[in-house]
Amino acid sequence: MKLYLVHCGFYDGEICDGVYESHANFFVAAESFADARQKAKLHPIFRGRKMHVDGLQEVEAVDGHRVLLQKDDALFGESRVFGHKHRDLAPKPD
Repeated sequence: MKLYLVHCGFYDGEICDGVYESHANFFVAAESFADARQKAKLHPIFRGRKMHVDGLQEVEAVDGHRVLLQKDDALFGESRVFGHKHRDLAPKPD
């Protein structure tokens, strides 16, 4: 099983009348790019927003660390992605 980052596009009618494409990213565990694309299309948010797949990336290693997926039945198929809210703005000019 491999880790894939799925980059999805969608048009949101509530933002600028849906003229511009918005994007979202999420992870899926899959055996191949084709499998990852199919799993992405089953994601509730993907379906709810009528998204399309703009790109897929297989994540094999990050900063010299291999990404190894290990099945854990105690998670009952749940995904867990932890975020940290921050806002880094450019420094104000003098």
